[in-house]
Amino acid sequence: MPFQFDHLRTLTTLVDEGTFEAAARRLHVTASAVSQRVRAMEQSTGKVLVQRTNPVRTTPAGDVVLRYARQVLLLDADTAAELRLGGGDGPGGGAEPVSVPLAVNADSLSTWFLDALAEAPPEPGTVFEIHREDEEHTTSLLRSGTVMAAVTSTPEAVQGCAVAGLGAMRYRAVCSPEFDARHLGGRADPELLPRAPVVNFDRRDDLQDRFLRETTGREPSGPRHYIPASEDFARTVLLGFGWGVVPEPQCVAEIGAGRLVELAPGHPVDVRLYWQRWNLRSPALDRISEVVRAGAAARLHPF
Repeated sequence: MPFQFDHLRTLTTLVDEGTFEAAARRLHVTASAVSQRVRAMEQSTGKVLVQRTNPVRTTPAGDVVLRYARQVLLLDADTAAELRLGGGDGPGGGAEPVSVPLAVNADSLSTWFLDALAEAPPEPGTVFEIHREDEEHTTSLLRSGTVMAAVTSTPEAVQGCAVAGLGAMRYRAVCSPEFDARHLGGRADPELLPRAPVVNFDRRDDLQDRFLRETTGREPSGPRHYIPASEDFARTVLLGFGWGVVPEPQCVAEIGAGRLVELAPGHPVDVRLYWQRWNLRSPALDRISEVVRAGAAARLHPF
């Protein structure tokens, strides 16, 4: 099943952009040309690769070809960089930058990941596309070929990937002093937490429930706020909407200044994080993995 290079780039662009029209604009061709290239790949494989939805979605067969396409494009960019080619695609002069898609959970993105990534030597013509996803679900993006590497809470390696431990993201259960006085008797009593208002990141966030189960053996039954942005989540707790389990870097200074009250100081919540990446020899991916692991070692708790 030989695939033309332009067809592989067309598939990744279509998936990244979401529609045939947007992919056509980025590739400077017509939407009909994009459709013809994808159809040629489907005829070559004998399988439907893309569902014509809005945005488009890859089929299971499309996931396989998408992963292959990204690997080919990455190897092409690595080769161009090592040979220091000044023209054509890839680093050093290509019109189309090489995208390195990564999946990262919101709390890591807001606290340590970008600082770590910034330590990688800049590569001309290389851009990052960060997919923000819960650490328990980033592996699905690896399986589909959407991303090349991910911060995840899953220690088992996805097929075709290598995995390495990063460290533990530490969270502390906190509330504002006003919230404590209003709902917890002014003594930060965890036994009163189950019926008090609580802040969740989204409906998949179970850190607050986990904290209560581990400290009181009970489940929260109070009103829930849902704030799906890491910094806004921490600010919502600071403003007294409810109590919540906040990343340590976002609450330590406020605890020390008395703007937040820690609930059960001896019971932090640790989430173990891992780095999963394609098991592919690539100088670019190796370099990114190296700085991510080093940055995590300097900023996370060991486990």
